[in-house]
Amino acid sequence: MTVMRARRPGSVMLAATTLFAASLFSEVHGAERANSRDVPRLGRGINILGYDGIWEGGQNAPFRLDNLTTIKKAGFSHVRINFFGFKFMSPENVLDEIVLRRLDAVIEEVLARGLIPVVDEHDTHICQSDVAGCTEKLKSFWRQISERYAGKYPTLVFEVLNEPGGHMTSASWNSLLNECLGIIRRTNPERPVIAAVLNTDDITVDELVLPAEDRNLIVTFHYYAPIRFTHQGAPWSATFSKIGPLDWGTPDDEAKAAADFRKMSLWADREKRPIYLGEFGVYERAPSDSRLRYLSFMARSADRLGWSWAYWQFDHDFAAFDSARQAWKPGILRALIPPPH
Repeated sequence: MTVMRARRPGSVMLAATTLFAASLFSEVHGAERANSRDVPRLGRGINILGYDGIWEGGQNAPFRLDNLTTIKKAGFSHVRINFFGFKFMSPENVLDEIVLRRLDAVIEEVLARGLIPVVDEHDTHICQSDVAGCTEKLKSFWRQISERYAGKYPTLVFEVLNEPGGHMTSASWNSLLNECLGIIRRTNPERPVIAAVLNTDDITVDELVLPAEDRNLIVTFHYYAPIRFTHQGAPWSATFSKIGPLDWGTPDDEAKAAADFRKMSLWADREKRPIYLGEFGVYERAPSDSRLRYLSFMARSADRLGWSWAYWQFDHDFAAFDSARQAWKPGILRALIPPPH
């Protein structure tokens, strides 16, 4: 996750909200057909392990591998493994074999629980600030990862890069993305691969360039709008730490989100590409009712459109799970996966 700038909400009446919602429902079947035709659905998921000590050899810090059983039992079908590979590279961009064995072990634990593992290269800040440096590291990363997992773990999914953006333009991202896809396809011709839309306020999916013949691709975007609401009270930001309490859930609020999702849905229907809402969440300082209303709206909207999604995140901040108590935060879990009637 990285911080996106807030978009200004428009003034939209209740009738517009109803129209947007109706348009979401009308596109469901086309989106579902595209998903089923192209690649297996990831379904409902959650982000794990990005800021955990497991990669340095720690255990239960705070993520415990037996938490994967808890995730499966709660009704999730995949986990997005946030892996900062660059810091485990030598000056020659060679990945540390010890860390790779830890990644192997995590993937195998995920598979043993009947979950789908997504390996997400998560070095956002480096890639957004140093495009040239990122280019060499990212290509080297995928060359090594692709060769390591060629012919192994058929349900394993690769995600090329988390939240490309910053100093990256659409042109530079498209070039790097397609180079990485070429590297991956040399050894993994049919593996599902996730490709991100450039991470901007405007969701510039129309600028994304993908190889037309490659139908094993999933297109992802992240959604934290409006940023002032989802990041209110966040202590790492001098701006957001002073904001709040702010509510969410008016007809205008829902209409704005529905319009953004409709943009993605129309593109997906036209291009016959499945969509993955790879991150969404609300920081814990937000009013509880509004936070749960937001999470439920995003998850149910994605479900209706036939999209897969992953909540940000399991533990640490934005957490759905209380690591100290080893228990779900019940309101968040109900918002994400409502109990069956």
